[in-house]
Amino acid sequence: MTTVHSVARTPATQQPRLLFFTSPVSGHCRKVQGYLAQVLQRRRNHDTFRVHMVDPAERPDLAERFRVTATPTLLVVSDRHERGRVEKPRGCKEIERLLAPWLR
Repeated sequence: MTTVHSVARTPATQQPRLLFFTSPVSGHCRKVQGYLAQVLQRRRNHDTFRVHMVDPAERPDLAERFRVTATPTLLVVSDRHERGRVEKPRGCKEIERLLAPWLR
């Protein structure tokens, strides 16, 4: 079961970061990458986030810091705090719900 958690947007002093915890060998992660591209392109929001692809095997420190236990996981980070999360999204709608406070 997929859950979406988001926190109300607070004014940020800098561009929010979108951390995409992914695995290069996972087909589901590649699908989610495509969904994410569709969501950002649909509303022309390519410059809304700084998107960082993170392989937990290469950056276990980040996975531990943000308590990521499954891939794919999307996190919105602003002012060094997690503002939203979705684990194992199954489509564009879940990603749009997560990113809605920041999308134009």
